[in-house]
Amino acid sequence: MTYFLWVAVLIIVLSMIALLYRLVKGPNPSDRVVALDAIGVALISLVGLLSIVVETSFFLEIILLLAILSFIGTIAFSKFIEKGDIITRDNSR
Repeated sequence: MTYFLWVAVLIIVLSMIALLYRLVKGPNPSDRVVALDAIGVALISLVGLLSIVVETSFFLEIILLLAILSFIGTIAFSKFIEKGDIITRDNSR
């Protein structure tokens, strides 16, 4: 059973390397956002698999934290692509 888990970890690491290449060399910004989101999902699954291999539930909090950070990063990057600014300030006062 652990052999298959380590093979899955290796496949996820290889996919993260390919996604990192797409993040750096993406032809347009939307490809980079998708690659960043996919790296977040791959990292979450990698931590989940390592949690199974080590047989502990300690890493479940880390998975939740990574999911929240990945979501916020995707939203911020998408807003930056759409409007060119992440935080809009109202200076009309």
